[in-house]
Formats: sequence, C-alpha cells, structure tokens
Amino acid sequence: MSQRLDEQIMTIERALGERMIEHALVVVRSWLNELGENNPYEEAAQRIRKDYNELFNEWLSIGNEDTDMRLNRLTGDMYQLVDAVYASIRVYRGLSPEMHGFNPDLPQSVMNYFASNVRLRPEDYEWMIHAAHDSSKAGTAIMAVGALSRNMRECFNLDALLAMIECIDAENALVGDQCLAGVFQLLIQYDIRIDFFEQLQRAFLDALNEMGDEGEHAFEVLCAMIQMVRPQTIADSEDDMSHSLPNELKHLLQHSGLNDLHNLTTILPKSELEYMQGLVELLPDTWLYDVLVAENEEREQSLARLYLALGRMDLMWENIDEAIRWLVDRLRGDNANVHDYINYAHCLLLTGDRMMAFEYYRQARQLCNTPKDFFNLFRPDRRALVDHGIPLEQIYLIEDRMLENKG
Repeated sequence: MSQRLDEQIMTIERALGERMIEHALVVVRSWLNELGENNPYEEAAQRIRKDYNELFNEWLSIGNEDTDMRLNRLTGDMYQLVDAVYASIRVYRGLSPEMHGFNPDLPQSVMNYFASNVRLRPEDYEWMIHAAHDSSKAGTAIMAVGALSRNMRECFNLDALLAMIECIDAENALVGDQCLAGVFQLLIQYDIRIDFFEQLQRAFLDALNEMGDEGEHAFEVLCAMIQMVRPQTIADSEDDMSHSLPNELKHLLQHSGLNDLHNLTTILPKSELEYMQGLVELLPDTWLYDVLVAENEEREQSLARLYLALGRMDLMWENIDEAIRWLVDRLRGDNANVHDYINYAHCLLLTGDRMMAFEYYRQARQLCNTPKDFFNLFRPDRRALVDHGIPLEQIYLIEDRMLENKG
C-alpha cells in the first residue's frame, strides 16, 4: 500500500533533516511521475541528482574539505524542489485550489487567497509588503500575513517567509508584531531547515538589526506569544479554548473596512492552542532561541519563569533553587494549579526531600479526576528526572502510589 501524502512529506522531512538526499528523491520521483512527463521540475531534479552523484564520487576518491558545505547547499536546493513539487501535487490531487488572483478591497478574498493558494506569485508578495507598509491597509495586511503563516505550516515557501520578514518593520506596529509572530512560529516549526537556508538567516538577522534594540522588542513579542498558551488543567473544557483578540486589534480591524468580525474575534481554538503548545516545547532547542535568548542571562531567566508559569520546568532543571523560590510564592497565592504542585514536588525530589515531594505529588493527584489525568502531566518529566539523578525505579514507585486518589 502506497504512502499517503502526509506520510510522504514526513518521510522527506526526516530524510532531509539528515541530509539524505537520495531518500527524498525517491518520493519526489513518484510525485513527478504522477504529474507527467511535461512537469516543470524534471530539469531541477536531474541537476540535483547529478550534483549529488558527483559530490559522492568526489568524497569517495578525493575527500574534499568543502563536502559538508556543498552537501548543505544541495540539501537547501532539494528542500526548495520538494516545496515546489509538493505544492503542485496538492493542486493536482485537488487538495489545494488553483487560484489566479484576489480582490485587495475585499478582506474575505484576501484572507482566502493567502490561506489557500500554494502557488503564490511574486506580485502577491509585493502587494503584501506594500500593504504592510501602508497604514491605511493595516487591517488587510494583518489578515494576509496571518493567513499566509497558517498556509505555510502545511506548505512551506521560502519566498513567502522572506516576504513576511520584510514586513516586520511595518509602519503599523500591530502589523509588524503579527509578522514577527508568524515568522517566529515558522522558524520554530521548520527549525531543521534553517541550517540550509543562509539567505533566510541573513534576512532575519538583518531585520532584527534594523529594529535597533538588540532584539528586545522581538523577545517581548515572543514572550507574548508564549503567554497565549495557558497551562492545560483538568478543569479546562473544550468550550473554553479560545481567547479574544486584543481590543486595539479589534479597533484596527473595525476601522479597516472589516465589519464582520465573527471569524476574527476568537483566536486560538483548541487545534491552534495545541499547535502553539508544540512550538513552546520545541523552542529551547531551536535556532530562534539561540538568536534571541541564549547567552543573554536576563532573557533566559525571564523565559524560564514564563515557562514555569505555564507549568513547564523545561528551562529550570539546572536552576532548582530559583524554581523553588518561584513555586513557593505561587503556592502561597490563589493561582496555583496542578502543574505547580507537580513541579514543586519535582524540585523537592531533586533536593532529596522524598517525604515532602510525595506529599505534593499526592496533593496534585487529588486535583486530578483520574490517575490518567495525573500521569499525563507527570510522565513527560520522567526523562528529565532521570537525567538529573532520580532512579527510574523511584519514579515508578511514585507513579504506583498515585494510582488511587487517597485523601
């Protein structure tokens, strides 16, 4: 049974993440066969295969020092071929519409076009960049950027991301922040690609430099994005999985010819929240983190506390004393949740106070409706506890004692 399209693209992503070009070419070859002999990508695919074969043969016989650099460049070329063919195969199979333009004066047309079209044209990017730098078109610019950002989660486009980076310094601050947020999301999601796109790195770093504040505002936007991800507790219901747009953004949209805000006044539905939670989990290991946060002690501490407020110990495992101070204050207040009890118990366990750690695990278990609810919050931290010296057998012992909710 042949792979589904989503399985094929994941196969390619895994392969190219390891610079395994031949593995990716196998899938692309099947797509090209499906598109037929007259597809426009044959020449590019043949060139990549030829260059890859030459590189491999040179490595066997000569062992040039520039092999890694050439392989990186070739991997970047392969990514761009994959993206172009993937877009065409989606159109060919009817998964994405064939679109030939939009009405820039009709917000719904703008949003639909940038959200659905996987074959954007250079003039589309030019229009978006111009709109982002025209305060009278701020509302439609925000819609275009937001829609394009979601579009690229499914169908990556280097030119589109470079255009979004150009919009970061938009005349309207809200447009610029929307662009920053969209770029951040995509840089995190596609982190493995960053190493193979030097022009993307340069464009983003140039945009930060032009802001003139050493990335401080960009860091603030990143933190604001993370704050949108509430810690999920057992009490959360699916009906309470959205947040209202900021009042200033509503005001901007209302004064930009957008009268129907029904679809715009609630962002972060459950699926969006889950996507953002996934990005928060990935962030500390990404190029973006290295650029904006790493080696800046103040930002590292700020982000670590922000993560802790979301119930995540990710950035505090090496600073347990600071985590304990923060959690003690939190537990004394009225906003403590099950995550705080679990994290505080983690800290106590790491400091050797097993009796008090068990007591706080027990209190966390009481806040959960079922053992499964507790284990869903506790088990993601197993690896970190083991890495910091807690024997796995002790972790199993704690879990076993949490099977029943004993008051």
